[in-house]
Amino acid sequence: QVQLVESGGGLVQPGGSLRLSCAASGSIFRMDAMGWYRQAPGKQRELVATITNSGTTNYADSVKGRFTVSGDNAKNTVYLQMNSLKPEDTAVYYCNAVLTTYWRKEYWGQGTQVTVSS
Repeated sequence: QVQLVESGGGLVQPGGSLRLSCAASGSIFRMDAMGWYRQAPGKQRELVATITNSGTTNYADSVKGRFTVSGDNAKNTVYLQMNSLKPEDTAVYYCNAVLTTYWRKEYWGQGTQVTVSS
């Protein structure tokens, strides 16, 4: 059984920074990619940033230059450094992992709230 545990959300003022962390645990044979998605009230879940096990990253246009995704393969952990936060970044942020235990599957964390407000 695989679990993704997120931490680091909270309330921050516009222009501020937050760092999210997500650690995957369980019988993981291979981690292919990890990343972050977000869902704002009344909107669909959208990609924020992903990173593969070889270090290739992908970002939503709305966060390029402000957010940085990084990973620690040895710890099966992914981070999201969020700088210059805007009110429109307010959402529940979900950790995502594509990994192989006995078969390749996608997993989701429980979500962590990020609120950007003065």
